Amino acid sequence: MDMMRPNIELEIDELVLHGFGAIDRDQIGLAVQQELSRLLADGGVPGALGQGGEVSRLDGGMFNVTAGAKAEVVGTQIAQSIYGGFGS
Repeated sequence: MDMMRPNIELEIDELVLHGFGAIDRDQIGLAVQQELSRLLADGGVPGALGQGGEVSRLDGGMFNVTAGAKAEVVGTQIAQSIYGGFGS
């Protein structure tokens, strides 16, 4: 049986990050996009989003970043926090 994956559109209007340089912005954003795509494909669409729901504001919480961490690592951590926030 061929299972259809839901078609979702995820728009992040604003992502507020404190303590990161502007030079890392694009790399962090790309890593967030890639990791969220992976998480949604592998872990499924969380609860209300799967029913066509909308989340107007999501607090992804806090996470620790090792000093000197690459932008890709930071973006991955951010995406995991966002994805985890959907279940809150």
